[in-house]
Amino acid sequence: MTHSVTAAPTSALDRPEPDTPVLLHRKHNPAADPARQSVFGDSRWDLTPGLFEAHAVTCRLNFLPVPETFRDHAKHYIWQLINHEPPRRLRGTRGTRLALRSVSLTLPRITAFLVWLHTHRIDGCDQVRPEDLDRYLADVISTEATTSMKSSLLIEVRRLWAYRDRLPEPMRLPISEPWQGEDPKDLLGGRVRPRENRTPRLATDTIELLLMWSLRFVDDFADDIIAAFHEHLRLFPYGPATHKHGIQVTRRSVDDVLPDLLDYLDRLHASGESLPGRPGRDGTPEIDWPHFVRLFRSGTEAFPRSARLREPVEHSGLPIAPDAYLDTPITGQVDGRPWRTTRIGFTEALDLAILLRTACLIVVSYLSGMRTGEVLNLERGCLSHNPATGIWSITGKKFKGARDEHGNKIPEGQFRDDPWVIVAQTAHAVTVLERLHYQRLLFPAEMHPHRGTHSTRRGRARHARGIPYDIAAFLAWVKDYCIATGRDHEAIPPDPHGAIGTARFRRTLAWHIVRKPRGLIAGAIQYGHLHVQMTLGYSGSYDSGFPDEHAYEDWLFRLERLAEDHERLTAGEHISGPAAATYIHRINQAHHTFAGRVLTSTSHAHDMLTNPLLQIYPGRAMTCVFDQAKALCQLRSGEGDVRATPDQDDCRPTCRNLAYTDRDIAALHQQATELESLLGDFLAPSPRHQRARAELDRLHALIRNHTRKP
Repeated sequence: MTHSVTAAPTSALDRPEPDTPVLLHRKHNPAADPARQSVFGDSRWDLTPGLFEAHAVTCRLNFLPVPETFRDHAKHYIWQLINHEPPRRLRGTRGTRLALRSVSLTLPRITAFLVWLHTHRIDGCDQVRPEDLDRYLADVISTEATTSMKSSLLIEVRRLWAYRDRLPEPMRLPISEPWQGEDPKDLLGGRVRPRENRTPRLATDTIELLLMWSLRFVDDFADDIIAAFHEHLRLFPYGPATHKHGIQVTRRSVDDVLPDLLDYLDRLHASGESLPGRPGRDGTPEIDWPHFVRLFRSGTEAFPRSARLREPVEHSGLPIAPDAYLDTPITGQVDGRPWRTTRIGFTEALDLAILLRTACLIVVSYLSGMRTGEVLNLERGCLSHNPATGIWSITGKKFKGARDEHGNKIPEGQFRDDPWVIVAQTAHAVTVLERLHYQRLLFPAEMHPHRGTHSTRRGRARHARGIPYDIAAFLAWVKDYCIATGRDHEAIPPDPHGAIGTARFRRTLAWHIVRKPRGLIAGAIQYGHLHVQMTLGYSGSYDSGFPDEHAYEDWLFRLERLAEDHERLTAGEHISGPAAATYIHRINQAHHTFAGRVLTSTSHAHDMLTNPLLQIYPGRAMTCVFDQAKALCQLRSGEGDVRATPDQDDCRPTCRNLAYTDRDIAALHQQATELESLLGDFLAPSPRHQRARAELDRLHALIRNHTRKP
């Protein structure tokens, strides 16, 4: 049951009436329907009008699972959570009032407590004794659930107690704080936060080919798909059943259509083309009469019923095509050949437009490091370019970390102080989206202006839950295309962890930037370039976007590398160079300090990355034992910044931070062999010969120094 919003009396602040709006003191999305606002008396509450994220799905509360004895009291409690701050604030909470999404998670957790009371014949919260709470605690501990879920169940009981002064007497827990105020982690005997980021990264083969095909759509197929989609949109209003979509168009009479039809048939004869077709019941092509209605803007029944129009077509002697092909020519190519042997069909145009939207989503998500909600809330005009620096950037909203002065979530989100710095391929994907459709959001839920007119998501963004299905459809199209065109070697292998969602792109990009700084991804985009463009482009804000994932991966990678270095050092690997002693000290100390250590958050990872013991960077035939005061290279980040890292592309041979492992010396031997081969070329210019000789002498000196055991 839903009602229109009505003014609530002042007493509703504490004692809501049946017709009191559920979202009485919450901001409403202007796009929400006022007639569908829930009121206190409803058994199901819709909180969606209070959500502002364009990609948000519906958010509803169902009070029917609550025992009837407690149902009205539970509604009163949840209503207070929505509309009022707690009389007393719980320790460890950031804000004074829960976000609506968090409220929706609260109901099932407090319901679990109320069901437990009902099962144990306790008819009111005011009858709960400390020993009852101890029994509930014991039952929660023995439940087969994660520590995080157990903690949530206990936190909701504490929150219910915090609101006791705003609740009816039967809903008030005893005045003493549950479990003497002990924290859930102490009650449960351990940490309650997850100990690691469990988002699996995408397999390298999967992401390489997925990105390659996405860029192929954006760079090579986009012009053809956009033109075909726009032609589809021009023809669609003249279809035979468009009145169902509320479309009113002027249609032509049979006498007006007939001359144009005869000219059309003559052109098909002259060009050797076929009649528009569609699959018949037995699978063989038949004439697509609805498409003739669109082409000639005739009456909806003109072609099916008028022999004057049907007979010239049926007696034309022209073959029937398997599809109703549009006029848009195919200009895109793959390896120097057209990517299609036929033009795009009328129905196929929308499907390809959706695939292009998915390709753009993959490119923008993966190559920017944005969060899912940040990508899906991007709007037309968000892209900008600085011609002086050549930097592309995107301006948009963030929702995570958008809080007011009280620590409460800002439901409308917040424009980032610093834009996302992106690469040219991402910028191109944005421009493709702006050409593909004319809607405000770059990733609208429905791109077709005449379909889904009664959808509750019109004007909204594609929701995150649908993205894995979009990507699965993209993978299926690529698979079929590769089979049809003999490109089996370019088929995208399935990812071992299953469905691909946008959250996995951030983790994967961070992994590649950290572990393959000079590797290549599809389209010859360098990860090293992405490292500079994005991680520095976030102005060091590790709670605003991509670098939190980057910090976590950097931490993991450094620990793995230090563990390997310690094993080699223990096995007798020799170290030389000016920083050899510092290298040995850091490796041994890092092993004792960090071995087996686990992080609880990405912000913790960022803090730990500044530890001097972790400042060791393997390079090309050398290892940088980084000390900012001694570094001769141009540092990444500012001087004196604890986040500064060495620029290994600017490594200087005389730097006091250099050390050489046995692995580095093996690489130096390889370089020396190559130089000796070059010196054997007597036709080489003299200056080049002299430079090669000087470099070879330097390498031999390093090798001799390394092999001169102490």
